[in-house]
Amino acid sequence: MSEPRCTIEALIGSGSSPFDLTDQVAVITGGGTGIGRATALAFARHGAHSVLASRREENLERVAAEVRALGRRSLVVRTDVRKLEDLDNLTRRTLEEFGRIDILVNNAGGSHQRDILEETPESYDRMLALNLRSVFFLSQYVARHMIERARGVIVNISSGAARGGLPYVSPYGAAKAAAENLTRTMAAAWGKHGIRVNCIEVGAIKSEGFLAAMEHAGADPDVVGGANAAGRAGWPEEVAYPILFFASEAAAYVSGQTIAVNGGPRAGTLG
Repeated sequence: MSEPRCTIEALIGSGSSPFDLTDQVAVITGGGTGIGRATALAFARHGAHSVLASRREENLERVAAEVRALGRRSLVVRTDVRKLEDLDNLTRRTLEEFGRIDILVNNAGGSHQRDILEETPESYDRMLALNLRSVFFLSQYVARHMIERARGVIVNISSGAARGGLPYVSPYGAAKAAAENLTRTMAAAWGKHGIRVNCIEVGAIKSEGFLAAMEHAGADPDVVGGANAAGRAGWPEEVAYPILFFASEAAAYVSGQTIAVNGGPRAGTLG
C-alpha cells in the first residue's frame, strides 16, 4: 500500500478535517479583545486550547470563560509584550500547564498618531518594542520548544501601514514592515525543523478600540475604514479565520507568506 501523497490527503482519507486543531495548544498575544478574542474562539470551535496574554487580565478572563464554555481549556497569563521577562514567563507558564506549544499568534500591537518630526527616541522605541521586538523574541523563545518537537506554526499580525506611506504612524508602519520581513526570514530559518511562519496584513477592523475611537470622533467606521473594494471596515472574525487557515494543516505547504485581509483594492481611475 503506497504512502499518502500529502498530509491533507491523509486527513481527508481518515475522515478528519484539515482545519481540525483538536487538543493543540495556541498562545495568542493581545488575546483579550478584537482579533485575539475572535481567534481564540475560532480555534476553540476547531478543538484547540488557548493561552491568552495581554496587559488587561480582566479582558483575558472574559475570553477564557468563553473558550471554556466551548469545552476547551484556557490559561490566562498577564503579559506586557514589551518586557522580555514577561515573554519568557508566558512561554514557561504555557509549557508548565500544557507541556507543549503548537501555535503562536503574535497579535499584540498598537500605534499612536504623531508627526515624524515630533517622534522622540522614547516614543520610537516603545513602538518598536510593542510591534517588532516582541514578535522577534517571543517567536525565538517558542521556536526553541517547537524545534525540539520538530513541528509548530507561527502567525504574525501586520497592518496595511507596512506598505502605505502614513506619516502619522511612521514607527508603527516601519515596525510592521519589518515584521513581514521577519516572517520570511523565520520561515527560511526554521522550515527545516517543521515550523511554518506566515503573516496576516490587516486593514481597518472593527475591534473594540477602533469602534471606541470612531465613536469618540463622531465618525462612521465604515466610512473611515471603507476605502476598499468592500466599502466597509472588517470584523475581527474575518481575520480570525484566515489565521485559522495558516494554523491548520490546510496550509501545510504554505510558509513565509503575507496575505492582506483588508476588503480588497478599490478600483482606480485613469487620468
